[in-house]
Amino acid sequence: MPLDEDKYPGETGRRRFVKGVVGSAALASVGTGGAAAVNTVTSAAGGGGGPTQYMAIENTDGPAPRGMPIVPVEVNDSGELNGIFPEASTETVQGVQRTIAEMDMGGTTYSSQWFQYCGLESYQGVRPDADADNLLRASASPPPAYEWQQDVEGNTPLTVDMFDDYEEWGNSIGEAGLGKPASATWRSQGENAKTIPVQVLRTPEVSKMVNGEQGVFGNDYSTIPQNVRNFLDAATDQDFMAWINKCTHFCCVPGYKQLAGSANFGGANAVYCQCHQSVYDPFSPTQVQFVARPRPDN
Repeated sequence: MPLDEDKYPGETGRRRFVKGVVGSAALASVGTGGAAAVNTVTSAAGGGGGPTQYMAIENTDGPAPRGMPIVPVEVNDSGELNGIFPEASTETVQGVQRTIAEMDMGGTTYSSQWFQYCGLESYQGVRPDADADNLLRASASPPPAYEWQQDVEGNTPLTVDMFDDYEEWGNSIGEAGLGKPASATWRSQGENAKTIPVQVLRTPEVSKMVNGEQGVFGNDYSTIPQNVRNFLDAATDQDFMAWINKCTHFCCVPGYKQLAGSANFGGANAVYCQCHQSVYDPFSPTQVQFVARPRPDN
């Protein structure tokens, strides 16, 4: 491509998107005091935003500024996977009532604000009072990146038995035996609901991370801080973990073991975003902070 050629022609809308994201990133860099002042007063339908600590899979390379937020998971009595959403309640802030969603998760305050970035703050499923389905469902579109999921109808709830071979699974990208992934959606059912993309991974490394043991390829999980391990213990079930699959750089949708070329960027055994080569390590959970965007009033 010539240097003077427009990489993002105007009709694609990509340039406008990138400029908007850059502007949002600049706003997010405002000091915590300023951010708190901007986001303090909200309506009952809106939602706070501001400085927020959350648990993430760590960003280890590339331009992404921080990790992607972990979604707590549980297996229900029918063997289906649920993403746990924090409990909603109403509080008064400076005389204004607002609905919040937060709960204790292994000693960590788990809040819906974790997901208020990259436009997700406007999605119906992120609203604390949304009447949403918490089941983790197989992605319907685009076509699944994993061959095994091609036999699973889109929007079907993911079940434990789909992952029975998780301790041996491999797809020739990176090392086999690190777990079996799935592309999923969460809290995205209903008319006009926007899709919240999630990746699910059942991996034997979960219990090793929780216990601070040695990983299968030499990872020393004893270095994970105790508060992070306590959260992970409460936020995982039967070796299942999940995270919001929105890159924190330009909001692209990355993938775990989805692209052979990820090996060129150290991402063969990690989550790799092919748009700008950001890499995330699901085997390195960490606590980070960002400035959550406020939810719109409507």
